[in-house]
Order: sequence, then structure tokens, then C-alpha cells
Amino acid sequence: MLLGITASGPVRGRRVAVTGIGVLACCGIGAEAFWQGLLSPAPAGPRVATGFDPTAWLSPKEVRRVDRFAQFSLATADMALTDAGGVGAEPDRAGVIFGTGVGGFETLQDQVGVFLEKGARRVSPFLVPMMMANAGAAHVSMRTGWRGPCETIVTACAAGTHAIAAAARLVASGRCDVTIGGGAEAAMTEVGIAAFTNMTALSTDGVSRPFDVERNGFVIAEGAGALVLEDLDRARARGARIYGEVLGAGSTADAHHITAPSPDGYGAASCMELALADAELAPEAIRHINAHGTSTPLNDLTESQAITKVFGEPGPPVTSTKGVTGHSLGGAGAVEAVATLLSIDHRLLPPTAGFERRDPDIHLDVVHGSPRPWEPGPAMSNSFGFGGHNGCLVLGPPPA
Repeated sequence: MLLGITASGPVRGRRVAVTGIGVLACCGIGAEAFWQGLLSPAPAGPRVATGFDPTAWLSPKEVRRVDRFAQFSLATADMALTDAGGVGAEPDRAGVIFGTGVGGFETLQDQVGVFLEKGARRVSPFLVPMMMANAGAAHVSMRTGWRGPCETIVTACAAGTHAIAAAARLVASGRCDVTIGGGAEAAMTEVGIAAFTNMTALSTDGVSRPFDVERNGFVIAEGAGALVLEDLDRARARGARIYGEVLGAGSTADAHHITAPSPDGYGAASCMELALADAELAPEAIRHINAHGTSTPLNDLTESQAITKVFGEPGPPVTSTKGVTGHSLGGAGAVEAVATLLSIDHRLLPPTAGFERRDPDIHLDVVHGSPRPWEPGPAMSNSFGFGGHNGCLVLGPPPA
């Protein structure tokens, strides 16, 4: 069943627990380092995953044959599985759903350079398997030996969120007992940065200021996140640590413009409403929103209007972790789902770095300045991508 098309999708079936977390971003590699990074000032310079060593997961020969985004997919999936302990999955009943925005862009740029400088015969025979968007999910499936559904979602900046939702539905529907859902991106190439710069999407001074009156564009970043999703009864039976529960999900399209959000926020608002209906929750039950909050003038205004439409003013406390992490495109939704679950686990909402002066047209309760203690409850994580793709997750604390 398609995500969020009705309020009676398979998320209403078996309950879906999150039993493992893997994450890497410019502010930290691994859940604890990442969390501490969210509570710290935004890093200076390019938002790359400094310190990432692919040889911790791949041989030197494999590193040369696997694009960086797929290396990220493998690394975070392995972190999540290690964190989850012995899941003991039957291979035919375990699946992998990963998202990405552009796939192996780094390899593509490198090999185009080889073609232009040295000719066609010098182009790597590994170009296609390295650049294809499904390489991340494929490598995770091969590494785990899982033979259930292995699929890739490519919905721009909503891809990570859509992938987690789809992975959760495989468990909820009974098709799988365990899945890995996530997203990864490593598209900080010269060509990619030039393209985003020339379309005036990037911050002119390299600072991400979500919802701030002086925001002027997003800060492109690397990043990846992965969750182990498991039938709740199964997780309890094996004594797994449970970070939280996937309560619902929504998906809509703006049907408006290839890059600009719908100015009335209709698609974003309806996506949040469908996610609430899927979770069987009223708007007032949501206690926190991890916003898409890219720091672009149009996105932040439109998202704020959609949140206000659904939740009223000022609505639940809102954080955009992109103030620290930057925007990792197809990896962002998975990174932010991890941030939301860690906020539940630590009973603390990270501040929105870069936010100093509220845009007078934005009427949200933006968490800023310092972390805010909270009593964890259902939380929403939003992702909105080029092409008008909208995705929302509703995540809850571990069930009693």
C-alpha cells in the first residue's frame, strides 16, 4: 500500500520498534558523538564527515570499488545492526530499504574527468555499479545476506524519510520481521556545489540559519542514518533495547514546481495530517517536531505556514538540526529520524543552531540558544524534497 494514501495502511498492523541506530554526519560518527555534536555549536567549514574511515567496514580493494555514499550506507547499517544486538533474522524475512538523492555523484564526476583527459578506454568498468543509486541498499543486503525486499527510494530530500516509512511498513504488514531503513548522501563534488550555487540555493556565507530572518540558503552536507526496525513482540521476546516506535507515516506531492515548494504549503500540511491519521493521533498529541528547516527563504516560510495550519500557533516545540548538520539531501530524513529518537532517549531537545532573530512571518516555537528538557511523547520528523516530494514520520517513545 502506498504511504499515507489512506489512514488504514499496514502501519496499523504489527507494531514496529526501533532497536538499532547508526548515524554519521559532520558533527559526529556514531550515535553518541552525533548527539554531542547536536548540542554543540555548528562546525566551521564544509560539512563533511571528517574522520570517516571506510576501511573499518571495507577492504582497501572494496573501498576503491564502492562510492562514498554506499560506504556510508554500509557503515550506518552495520552500526545499527551492532547496536541492535543479535537480531537473528531469517534471511528471506529481512529487508533493506535505503534512500538517496543522487547516488554515486562523486564517482560519476571523477570518471567523466578520466574520459575527457584520457579517453574512453580508461573509464572504470566499475563506474555503473558505483554510481547507481541502488548500490547502497544492494551492498547492505549482500553484507547481511538478507534476501527479502531490497529497494531504493530516490525522492530527493525526502528519500531517507520515505525509506524508513517503507521499511516500517514491511514489518507492520507481516512481510518482514526485521528491516533496515535509512538514507545516505555524499554529493559534495565540485560540479554539484557549482550547480546548487548557480541556482542560488546555497547559503552565501556558509551559515545555516533555519527560520531566522537573515537565512539565505542551505549548507550542503554529507550524512547518513540507518534504523533497525523490528516487530515489537519479537524485539521484546529477545530482550532488545527499544529506542522508540514508528507510529505512522505520510507521503504527498506538491504537484507544483520542480524545485520550489507549493506557496500555500498544502502538500506539506496534508502530509502531516496523513501521518497523524496513520498514527491515529490528534495534532495536540504531538510534543515535538524535527522540521525540514533547510534555511532557505521559501522552504522555511512554507513549512512554518503548514505547521501552523495543522497545529495552530505556536504549536509544538520545533527544532531544525540542519543548523548543525547542514543539509545532506537524500540522507537528511534518516539523519533527522535518528536525531528525533535520540531526543526521546535523552529527554532533551537540541537547539536550532544559527537561529538568532525570528522571521516576523514565522510563528513557531523554535527551540534555540540551549537544549530544552521535555517529557517525551509522539514526535514528528518532516522532509520535503525537490520535485514536490513530501514525507513525514511519527515516532513515539518506547512503549510501556
